[in-house]
Amino acid sequence: MQASPPVVSVVIPAYNVAPYISETLRSVFAQTFAGYEVIVVNDGSPDTEDLERELAPCLNRIVYLKQENQGAGAARNAGIMAARGDFIAFLDADDLWLPDYLSEQLSFIRSNDYDLVYADALLFGQSPLAGRSFMQIAPSNGHVSFQSLISGQCNVITSGVVARKRLILEVGMFDEQLRNSQDFELWVRLVRHGARASYQRKVLLRYRYHENSLSGDALNQIRRELRVLGKIEESYDLTPREREEVLKAMAAVEANLELETGKLHLAKGEFAEAREAFRKACAASPSLKLRGALLLLRFAPRLLQKVYVRRADEK
Repeated sequence: MQASPPVVSVVIPAYNVAPYISETLRSVFAQTFAGYEVIVVNDGSPDTEDLERELAPCLNRIVYLKQENQGAGAARNAGIMAARGDFIAFLDADDLWLPDYLSEQLSFIRSNDYDLVYADALLFGQSPLAGRSFMQIAPSNGHVSFQSLISGQCNVITSGVVARKRLILEVGMFDEQLRNSQDFELWVRLVRHGARASYQRKVLLRYRYHENSLSGDALNQIRRELRVLGKIEESYDLTPREREEVLKAMAAVEANLELETGKLHLAKGEFAEAREAFRKACAASPSLKLRGALLLLRFAPRLLQKVYVRRADEK
């Protein structure tokens, strides 16, 4: 007899994750819910030899796909297209599910007739934030909607998402032109399409937190957020209210970009550039702390630099 098709297809993109993939797969194989398949997509990873060595013991338990490097969105799309389940569960190759993850998520979906749900996660890894939950750092409050996603009132963790495959296909899957933040853009598109989305505050997974450095990483992340919001503002057929929400979010991100730029200049002792960046950030989003920083930059810039670098080192 032919085995029944799986209920859930677990899609795991793999790129430079050989040290983590075995533990991640063990967390999937330990699920109390058994009706799943696992699809690992090697996105042209430079550590393919090591990755395949780690995958070898479980090749009879997974679907293994390989492609040239095209980014996480394209890798997830390849997994979606190969999926046989009615639901897609996304999992990054360095994160871990708790044993009841799938059973709890499917029960939550079915009891409320949701199309997309996400759960809370415990942060771990080399970070001062380890031991805190994802929703403590990036809260979710109120109803999941276009406005709450754009404004940051609701924040989705991709490794905690289970969604109906049919709707993902209807909206066109991940935008492969976006090399970053394509997951956020898909959640926005799904909700605008009418997907009923929600979250549960149960901690059902462990999220490996990679701290952004003091250098350019934080700036690059903010610039990527700005590009995605710009794409939404330019290419979506937005209502006046939706456009207002997007423009408001873009202004907030731009202010944050100026703030982080100012911090970088301050750390390097580039006081004139730091003052100009903080001035723009304060004009966009006024605060007493920024006004105080501007005052110190005028009269005691090296004192401010010393205090900032010391606090950054303590984090």
